[in-house]
Amino acid sequence: MEKRSRFDLLRGERGASLLEFALVLPLFMLLLFGAVDFGRAYYLSMEVAGAAQAGAVYGIQNPGDITGIQTAAVADAPNVSGLTATATSISECSDGTHSPNASLDVCKAEGTTCVALVTVSVNATYTPLFPWPGIPKSITLSQQAAMRSLGS
Repeated sequence: MEKRSRFDLLRGERGASLLEFALVLPLFMLLLFGAVDFGRAYYLSMEVAGAAQAGAVYGIQNPGDITGIQTAAVADAPNVSGLTATATSISECSDGTHSPNASLDVCKAEGTTCVALVTVSVNATYTPLFPWPGIPKSITLSQQAAMRSLGS
C-alpha cells in the first residue's frame, strides 16, 4: 500500500472546507440580507414616530398653524422619501366651546382659559430591498402623536 503524503491530506481537507463554505454561504447571505432589510424597516418606523412627535410639539406651540405642523413633521425626517403628514388642532375653551384649527387667542379674547389638542398622523411606505416570501412588496408604516397643552 502506498503511503500518502501530507500534501495529499491537506488537499482533501481544502476541498472539504471549500464545499462546506459553498453550502453555508447562501444561508449566511440570507441571514445578512434579512438583517439589513429588517434594520431598514426599523429605522423607517423610528423616523415616522419621531416625525409625528415633532409635528405634535410644534402644534402645541402653534396650534392654529396646520400647514406649519405638517411641515415640521415632514422636515423632521428628511431622509424619508414620500413621507406624508396630516394634522388636526382643536382649541377648547373653559366655557365649553370648541374651535377647530384655531389658535388659543380665540379663548383668551373671550376671557376664558383654553386647552389645545393637537393630533398628527404620519405615513411612509417601506419597500424591502429583496422580494421575501410572505412579505408584501410595500408596507405602509403609520404613526400618530397627540398632545394637549396646559390651560392658559
